[in-house]
Amino acid sequence: MELPLQITFRNMDRSEWIEASVRRRAAELERYIDRITACRVIVEATSRSRHKGKTYHVRVDVTVPGGEIVVKRDPPKRAEREDIRVAIRDAFTAAGRRLKDHAGKRRDKKRGRGASVEPAATEDAS
Repeated sequence: MELPLQITFRNMDRSEWIEASVRRRAAELERYIDRITACRVIVEATSRSRHKGKTYHVRVDVTVPGGEIVVKRDPPKRAEREDIRVAIRDAFTAAGRRLKDHAGKRRDKKRGRGASVEPAATEDAS
């Protein structure tokens, strides 16, 4: 990664174990694309109800050559309580899939498979 990982906590205190989990998972993203320019992660506690507990929103922004991958892991609508570990895991799993797709498209484009080439129509001028 060219720029250091940025982790932001909103509506919650900074946590060492959450930060360590995010750092580990961000490092794992480099197995899909080794030229990650920047990675920003926002972990936010959202409260839907005082009786049902907190839910968590995780956003992962990964900048790579040729684009930016943005993944938002919103809490499920009907969840009474969501584990922060699950939200982080799901967000980074989705980011990994998107990076893998992006890498495949760039690889195909370099190999010339990006656009289909149709033969030009010929007209017989008599």
